[in-house]
Order: sequence, then structure tokens, then C-alpha cells
Amino acid sequence: MSKIVDLILSPKQASDAKFYTPIVARELRVKESDIALLRIIKRSVDARRGALKVNISFEAYIDNEELPAPLHFDYPVVVGKPEVIVIGAGPAGLFAALRLIELGYRPIIFERGKEVVERGKDIAKIQRNQGVNPDSNYAFGEGGAGTFSDGKLFTRSKKRGDYNRALQRLVYHGASPEILYEAHPHIGSDRLPRIIADMRNAIREAGGEVHFERRVEELIIRNGNVEGVVAGGDRIEARAVLVATGHSARDVYYMLNESKVRLEAKPYAMGVRIEHPQQLINEIQYHRSPEMEYLPAASYSLVAQVGGRGVYSFCMCPGGFIVPAMTDAGESVVNGMSPSHRNSPYANSGFVTEIRESDFAHLTEKYGALAGLVFQQQLEQAARKEAPENQTAPAQRVADFVAGCCSTSLPKSSYVPGVVPSRLDEWMPQFMSMRLREAISIFDKRMRGYKSNEALVVGVESRTSTPVRIPRDRDTLQHPEVAGLYPVGEGAGFAGGIISAAIDGERVAEMIASVGLN
Repeated sequence: MSKIVDLILSPKQASDAKFYTPIVARELRVKESDIALLRIIKRSVDARRGALKVNISFEAYIDNEELPAPLHFDYPVVVGKPEVIVIGAGPAGLFAALRLIELGYRPIIFERGKEVVERGKDIAKIQRNQGVNPDSNYAFGEGGAGTFSDGKLFTRSKKRGDYNRALQRLVYHGASPEILYEAHPHIGSDRLPRIIADMRNAIREAGGEVHFERRVEELIIRNGNVEGVVAGGDRIEARAVLVATGHSARDVYYMLNESKVRLEAKPYAMGVRIEHPQQLINEIQYHRSPEMEYLPAASYSLVAQVGGRGVYSFCMCPGGFIVPAMTDAGESVVNGMSPSHRNSPYANSGFVTEIRESDFAHLTEKYGALAGLVFQQQLEQAARKEAPENQTAPAQRVADFVAGCCSTSLPKSSYVPGVVPSRLDEWMPQFMSMRLREAISIFDKRMRGYKSNEALVVGVESRTSTPVRIPRDRDTLQHPEVAGLYPVGEGAGFAGGIISAAIDGERVAEMIASVGLN
């Protein structure tokens, strides 16, 4: 039987097996040579009281103990099995498809965008200011929005499904085992595409179908039951359809609305990306400790109440880049990503405030449940007017933003298409800019140096979550008024990131298997 060892080590001791293996051996009262396998099962950095510590747990196997079996998932051949249509090849759709295969169903995936390698080429064109393909970009295409603009796997939705199984499935398809024990697991946008491609190949090898550049134009609904879809002009029938299209598929919301499928407006959040030199964040978070060099690029998580609303950091990317996340050339939208090594000299984070239904009430009479969607788009278009050249983005030095004055020059930024000076408060809704300004001053008291003129705010961070919810019954997970229609993941309003979307996809697949296809 393996033995668990919990230790508190210095950053240097925790940084390499040559340092921590003899410590574990002493703790177990065995020789180093007696340890057949030593693996980390949990690790987190504690910098709260100035002295840096690493809380770390090991699982040790001694020579005569049976070693653990490697991770394995069985995907049986499902040719001829009942078919389920999955709209979208993001994490919700892919994980749902793999779980359906395990449960004896044949998934048919329709993805509007391109497969991950070709999608990467279109993203490179955006970075080079060569235009935006509306169906193949940072939001659309195989793997979903998180593939090229995130890579983080943290979720607060662990009670909704099998969190560990979702991580293990990623490891099985090529992710580093480190994601199984890190407090804030991260794959990296440079590695995630290969994992996504391996998952797609597994679906096809099992007999499932994955169709790229096939937009679903219509749901086939009769007498309150879904009967299939029209995709690329073809009619495909199925008794269960999963809508897993992500938070940016505005055309899908309009299609559902025109089909009289009930939608609901919901609160969301918008703001900016805030970018600092990574060295500054390291020094603040690690208290300028001499052992900083043994620790990863530092991150942060900040939240405050300003004027009765939450303002918070979101999708923090240590050692990362700001990326252009628009799905239309007439918008300016930014997001963040981190490569696996997190070795960029910049740290960026979403910095957003709550958007309530009362903020877009003036649009409700005309747009109904889609009013928040329109409000979101209007802000993105306003930002584009401030930076009309190619995919450049409006930006302002952080201290100037707080002071309400122009930035006559801007520091270097990780945003490759380029940034241009702009007074963000002059075109952003006043209730947003006021709260963001006040929150920066609050956060500066917690992280001295946060309000720096070497830092930037870049606009806009508007795709934190969907402004529209596709409702579903709590017990059946189907739309309350359309049997067989399963809203899934971020685009439906039931997830907020790669892992929570993946878990939601698996949960819906299990529900389909439990009730069957009548």
C-alpha cells in the first residue's frame, strides 16, 4: 500500500526531486533507493505571512509494493448505436461526446469553425492584423474559446460532476500529470491544441462523427420535441440534441429565438484587461524573497464591493499575453492566455464589474431576452471606434485611468496587434468606469504598486460569460419546453471555464444515458 507524506517545504526544497526525495525518505525512515515511485498529489504556494512556503503532499511506493496502473479510458466502438447530435466542439461538446461513447451512444458533432491546426493559422492572421474570420478565431473552432486564449483548469463547480475524472481524461489525452495535483492547474495554450486533436481522433476511432465548418442553421422541433437539425443545408435526425456552442455564438441565440425556444436574459460582467510587468507582480506577491526564483510566475485573485456591486479579477494569466478575441472586425474584444511555461514578461487579468439586467432595461422592449447581448455588442463597437485600425485595441496607463487624464504615451504591451491611447472613461458607461477606478485604488492598498503607470488597461473584456441563458429543467437537464434539447456549458449559462464546461457536458451525457432515447 502506498504511503502519503504531507510536508511544508521551502520553495527551493520543493522545486526539484533531488531536493525533496531525501526529505521524504527521512520522513518514511527508508533509504532513497527503496522508493520505487514518488509522485506529487497536491501542491500549493503559501505566501500569506511573508515567509514563502510550499504545502506539498507526496504519494510514495516502496520497492515491494505494487505500482499504480496507468490512467486508461475505454472508448468502445459505437457504430450502429443510438445517435446524439452535439452542436459545438468546445470542452462541453467534446467531453459530452466522449462520455456518450463510454455509455454506448454515437455522437455526431457539428462545429462551425475549423479543426485546431487550421484554426491556429487563422488566429495567426488576426495577430498579424490580416483580418478576422468570423467562424475561425479565438472564440470559434475546435476546442472552443479556452484552447488558444486560456488553458487554465480551475473551477468552483466541483460538486456538479466528477472533477478528478475530467482532469484525468485530459492527462490520458496528453496533458501533464501536474494538473492532477496543482492547486491551480494549467495546461497552456501552446499544449492544449494537441490534446484537443487527440480527443477528436478518439471520437472518430470509436465511430463517432466530427464535422468542421458545418454551421447548424436550424433546429427541427415538432410538437414540443426536438427531431434533429439542419446543418450545411442537410437534415440530420436525432432524438437528443446538445447545444454546446459557447458564450460568443450570437447567431445561435438569434436562431433559437426565431424558433420560439424560450431564452432568458441574465446578469454577466464586463470591463477591461489589466496588464502589469510580471516582475512587479512577483515582487508584490512573493515579498521580494530571495527564493522567488524557485517559484512559478505569481498570480493574484482580487475582489471588492464598489457602489453595491462586485468588481473582481478574472482569468488571471501570469507570464501571459493579451489576445484579440473579437468574432467580428467591427468589434474590439480582448482576452488573456498563458503558455505552459508562463515565461512572458507580462501578467494580465480580466478586470470586470457586474452588469445587471437594469443596465440594459432600455433595450428590453425591442430585443427581449437578447437585450444584454446587444448591450455587450454596443460596448465592443464603441471600443472599435477608438482603435479603428486592424485589430488594435484602446488602452490607457492605469494611474492615468484612475486620475481621469489622457495617456500621451503607452508602455510596451504583450498585445501583438498593438494598442492606441484612449480615454476609456469617455466611451465606457459611467457606472462601469467609476467602479473600475475605485477598485484599482482598493486593490492598490492590498497589493502596493498595483496602481502603476507602467501598467495598462486595455479594452474591452466583454466575453466573461454569456448575457443569455438557455433554460433547462433541474431534474431532466432538458429545455423545459422542448424535449430532447439539452443546453450545455458556457453558452447555455451553466459553466464558466474549460473544466466546468467539461463536467457539465459529461453530466448531460449521463442524463441522456439514464433516461434513454424514446
